[in-house]
Amino acid sequence: MIPVSIVALAILAYLLGSIPSAVWVGQAFYGIDVREHGSGNAGATNTFRVLGKKAGIGVLAMDVIKGFTAACLVNYLPDISPVTNKTLYVNIQLLFGLSSVVGHLFPVFAGFKGGKGIATLFGMLIAIHYLSALLCLGIFVGVLMSTRYVSLSSIFAAVMFPILLIWIFKKHEPLFISFGICAALMVILTHRKNINRLLTGNENKARLLPRHYRNA
Repeated sequence: MIPVSIVALAILAYLLGSIPSAVWVGQAFYGIDVREHGSGNAGATNTFRVLGKKAGIGVLAMDVIKGFTAACLVNYLPDISPVTNKTLYVNIQLLFGLSSVVGHLFPVFAGFKGGKGIATLFGMLIAIHYLSALLCLGIFVGVLMSTRYVSLSSIFAAVMFPILLIWIFKKHEPLFISFGICAALMVILTHRKNINRLLTGNENKARLLPRHYRNA
């Protein structure tokens, strides 16, 4: 039987993930519900598109912190540590981190209509295995700089994640590897519309430079 403390912390992790950063920032500071504009997505990318860089950076940071904090809730379980049982420690980090990602996708505080979970997923990865997270970030930035497609960058980084775990970092935890594969599939599934737009050439490109630089 799963201890009550783990169940309680998993619920707390879900509630953390359910904080609808994009919705609350848009409504509190701009009087705008980002779900009614742009792509209609309640995430950092659409916040950048609808509300601008300042709001987008704030929402991005909040979403990353949600995933990171959720994965770190394992430290409130005194009988579990990376020293005594590394595999169990990582598995519970995965449980709490994924609970926050589910909260971001289906937030109880925003009618269960959330974002795509990329930033929150990245936050939990920083807490669990920061080297793979940083490499995925590098891949994301590299693809973004060369294509200017945020969606393609997210998909490419997600697909590379399990590959990095297996062939670069030689990880052997079965649940962690399975998580990496499932995370890649989740990112692909949540970007189905973006993939269709990429295939038809209708996907929006990110503005990497301020307008006056791009027009110079």
